[in-house]
Formats: sequence, C-alpha cells, structure tokens
Amino acid sequence: MKIGLIGNPNVGKSTIFNGLTGMRQHTGNWPGKTVSSTTGYKVYNGVRYQFEDLPGCYSLFAHSKEEEVTRDFVYFSNYDGLIIVCDGTALERNLNLVLQVLEITDKVVLCVNLLDEAKKKKIDIDMDKLSNLLGIPVVGMVARSKKGFDELLLALEKICFKKSGFKKINYDFLSDEIDSLKKFIPNILINSDNVILRYLTDDYDFINAFDFKYKTDLMRNLDIKDEKNMILNKFRKKGIYREDIERLMLEKINEESEKICLDVLHYGKLDYNKKDRFLDKILTNKITGIPIMLLLLFLILWITISLANIPSDFLYDKLFWFEDVLYNFLISFLPTWFSDLLVHGIYRVMAWVVAVMLPPMAIFFPLFTILEDFGLLPRIAFNLDKGFEKCNSCGKQSLTMLMGFGCNVVGVTGARIIDSDRERLISILTNSFVPCNGRFPLLISLITMFLITDGSSGLMRALILLIFILIGVIVTFIVSKILSVTILKGVSSSFTLELPPYRKPQICKVLVRSLIDRTWFVLKRALLVSAPAGLIIWIFANVCIDGNSLLKIFSNFLNPFGEMIGMDGVILMAFLLGFPANEIVTAIMVMGYMSLGMIVDINDMMLLKTLFIDNGWSLVTAICVMIFSLFHFPCLTTLITIKKETGSYFWSFLAFIIPLCIGVSICFVINLLFG
Repeated sequence: MKIGLIGNPNVGKSTIFNGLTGMRQHTGNWPGKTVSSTTGYKVYNGVRYQFEDLPGCYSLFAHSKEEEVTRDFVYFSNYDGLIIVCDGTALERNLNLVLQVLEITDKVVLCVNLLDEAKKKKIDIDMDKLSNLLGIPVVGMVARSKKGFDELLLALEKICFKKSGFKKINYDFLSDEIDSLKKFIPNILINSDNVILRYLTDDYDFINAFDFKYKTDLMRNLDIKDEKNMILNKFRKKGIYREDIERLMLEKINEESEKICLDVLHYGKLDYNKKDRFLDKILTNKITGIPIMLLLLFLILWITISLANIPSDFLYDKLFWFEDVLYNFLISFLPTWFSDLLVHGIYRVMAWVVAVMLPPMAIFFPLFTILEDFGLLPRIAFNLDKGFEKCNSCGKQSLTMLMGFGCNVVGVTGARIIDSDRERLISILTNSFVPCNGRFPLLISLITMFLITDGSSGLMRALILLIFILIGVIVTFIVSKILSVTILKGVSSSFTLELPPYRKPQICKVLVRSLIDRTWFVLKRALLVSAPAGLIIWIFANVCIDGNSLLKIFSNFLNPFGEMIGMDGVILMAFLLGFPANEIVTAIMVMGYMSLGMIVDINDMMLLKTLFIDNGWSLVTAICVMIFSLFHFPCLTTLITIKKETGSYFWSFLAFIIPLCIGVSICFVINLLFG
C-alpha cells in the first residue's frame, strides 16, 4: 500500500514518518526543512506499506518547487491513501489544506499531532466530531513521545481498502458557469469542478501535468479555449477576473475551516502564546535580534574550535597508524608503485579528510540542530528579510545560507523553498559565499598561525572567524543586489514564513540525528570525491618530466599569476587540486612546498607556520589565502548539484566564475596596497 504523508510545514510530518518506518529522516523546527520526497517501508498486520514523506505545503496551489512535488503527488500519483498531518495548536490554518485534498480524494486519515502542546495551551479538540464533519478517520498523536502510532496504522487499514471518492466544496459564485467545460474532462475518479477552476486560473504547470497524466490536450485544444474565454467574459460581467478565482476559492475554503473549528475547538484561555510573544519581542526585535543571532553563532564557533582539536588528534594517530599496517600488508603482494598509489595516494587523502573534517562537523552540527529544534532559524530569516528585500531578494535566502554552513550542496538544494525562480537562482549563485564545513579547518589554522598572539584563546579565534563569515554575508548582499538589477532583474516577492512555537530541544535525539543524518551525509560525500582526488594528487606528485613532478611544473607555471594576487603557484595549485574536496587544500600546499610524493601530516601549528614562512609567506599572504578560501569556485559536488537544480550549464558556470572573480579581485587589491 502506497501512502503519502503531507501537511503544512513544521507540523511533525517527518517525525511521524520516522516513527512509522524506523528511518532517521532529518527533522527540524522550521518551515521548509523537507524539500524533496523520501521513501520508507513498514509491515503491519500482514500489510506492507510504502510511505512517502512529501515536502510541507500550505496549499495545493503550488508556488514553489517543493510544493509542486506535493501537489503532483496528490493529484496524479497512484497511491492507496494519504496521511494529512496537522498541528493541534493551529488546526484552523491546517484545515485549509485538508479541505483542498478532500476535493481530490477521501482516502485520507487526518493525524492531529502535537496534542501535548495543545494541552499546555488549553486547547481541546473534539476528535469524533471533527471526524464526522470531514467524513474521514481522525487520529490524535504526540509523535515525539511515540503516542498514537498504532491508532494511525489501524485507521490506515480502513481507508486503504475502501472505494475512493471526494468531497465537493460549493463554489456557488463560480460553479454555475463551468458546466460547459466538463465534457473536456475525461471520465475519471476526480473532481472535474476543481480541475476546471484550476484551468481557468491559467495554472500552466498543473495543466501540463494533468494533460500528461490523463492524455488530454487542455493546453492546445482550441474548442476548450473558446469556452474558457466565454466563461471568463461572463465572470468579468460579475466583477470576477481570472486572477480572482484562486483567491475566491481559498476564501471559501477558509470559511469552511472556520465553521468546522467553531464546532470542534474549545479554548481554556485566550492568552496561551504569552511566552512565545515575549521571546519574539527580544529575538525578532530590530535592535536586539541580529546581535543575539551573531552572539549565538559566535558561541557555536568558539565551542567548535575549542573542542575539535582533541578528537582530530586522536583520529590522526589512529588513521595514520593503520596506514602503515595497510601499506605493509599490500606491499607483500602488490607492486610498490601500486601500493603507494592506493595507500599514500587514495587512503591518505581520505584519512586526512576524516581527521580534519569529522571533528568540527560532529560538534558544529549538533549545536546548530539545537537552534533548529528551539525554533530560531525562521526568526533569523525574519531578521534578515529587510536586508534581502533591499537587494530585491527574499528572507528565505537566509535559511539557505544557514544550510550552507554545513555543506553548500545542502544550501543549494534548500533553495527549493524559495517561491520565485529568479530569487531561487540568486540564492543558488551566492550560496558558496558562506564557508562550508570543509573550509573551516584552513581558515582556523591560518587564523591561529598568523592573526593571533601565542597567548590568545579560542574566543579570539572564534571572533576573527566570525568576522570572515560576516564578510561573506556582506558580499552575499552585494552580489544579490547586482544580480537582481542585471541578469536576474526583478522586484522582490512577498515573503510569508511561519514562526513556529518555541520547543525544548530533544538533546539525545539531536545528537543521534545530527551525527547520522548530517555529519555522515556530508562526510560520505567528501569521501566519495576525495578518493579520486587522492589518485589525481598522487599522479601529479609522482609523475615527472625532466626530473620535475607535474605538481612542480604546474606550480611554476601558475606562480606569476599567484604573485599578482598575493599568493604563489603552489597555493593556486592546491586550490585547483582541492576542487573535489576543500579539506585537502592545506595538505597539498605542504606537499608542494616539501617536494614530496605524498601528503604529509604536520599537526604542529608552529612547524607548519615555519614551513610557510620559509617559502615566502607573510601576513598579507595568509590574509589573501583566507580571502581566496572564502571566495573561490564551489567544490565539484556543489557545481554538479547546481547543474541538477537549475538544469543549465550557464548558471553552473556563473556559480563557478562569480566567486572566483570576486576572490581574485579582492586579493589583487590587498596585495597592491599592502604587499
């Protein structure tokens, strides 16, 4: 049985999906967390269920890519039932989506989640009466506490085997005129009135999908177009224009929702959001909101920097100890050069990535996820909305920026939550200005070696790192504005984002979820690209022409250009070879300076600083490298993701060239003034 899970954003849909399937789909207390569907399975009472966790949406009138995924599933997929998840504290708003779905199918179970929060706010819901009014099973749940899952599965059994139907909403001000169009709709189990009204709104994405599914030709059929124009003319005589139809439909649905809620909802007291409003006065205040946001980011960076060295040193020791064991084993039956390639090339690069990347991620992601669970991310988007509006963009771009801190790939895919195609492209093209987790190690090590005194604490390192991050944010605003007045010219769209209730983070679940979902996901991606990168690096370091390695030859070739922008050929070559994974840039620099055939582990910062200074580094060089690390081409995986998301090599090329030009320009100016 194929079952879809749908609902408004931030109602606990993914938590229910995890509880049903035993999977660990990432959950978060902010709208737009799920941007694509996820599949899981469960067997219950001899029935095998396939569950699809679909992106959250407020309406089946889709205005963004992830909403289209949910709309198309409801209208066009061959499913056996739907679970609609609602927030028990905001039932009236959630019922709008329920009523829209019931116009398409009544094979629905309504799951009213978050009943514990509703109880705290003295909200009482008459489940039986709600079920009778809607004509579908209604189940109350507290998904985070595992309450209600058996009742939900029992309700699913009932609806999966019943005949499908639908519930009509009486659009009396519209429906009198549309009977003449019904002959163009095939005789299928679907509400033809609903389809016709959507056709009259010129929802071309929906019409194309409908034509494809049911082999109709609504888009090009001249007869139906003539009928449509006649109907629209009749509407205009009533003062109803094409652009009014969707609004009038939603207003009628809102009226139905209000009537139902008047019958089933009972409030113990009115002022149940007092605590949330008090916190919002502080966290969304134009004076205190952004400073608190920066303070929290600073604390996360400080904790990450302070604690990452201990597990990193441990991993270095263990992984490089195992390297010797592995090499001695392989060399006993493989040629020496092939053993070198496998161990000192591929394995060593992968070990370096794990040792450098895993500890900061394992600390940063849980701390960041705690902010998500608390409900802070949409407040940050609210605070930054004014800035993005001035850039003709929208505040949701700040959410994609925050996703990019862990991995720019996640930030790029997260741009699906932005309704406007133009603003989605701006978000994608600027996402790499936020340093991902792979760039943190290089920035932190150079800050430690060149920008602070020997006695400085982790607080100073975190503060300087925060300044570099803020530089990236400022450049994001500037480039967004330039794009919005040039090749992506347009006016900023309206920005509607739900501010979810504040919730106490579930610390144990946060640790497990962030380590498995986020840390392992990013690490796995890094390992997949670092293995071939290790092979390429080994070839460049060991294949020689006239006694010089390819690495040295190319470094010498790039040296004049590198000196123009405050660096040298070895540094530029390190960034080029680090294209698959930013974590290995420092290691390649060391290898190039020491003229070795493999990446070397120098874990002592003072030795590393001495090596860099002996090869001509100065404070200006270090600053230029940090700026270039902040502004250079995205990694290979991010560019591949951009191509998939945009479907265009042109936008992928712009995503590559824009940050590169900015980084080169800033470094050139710094070197010109201070070099």
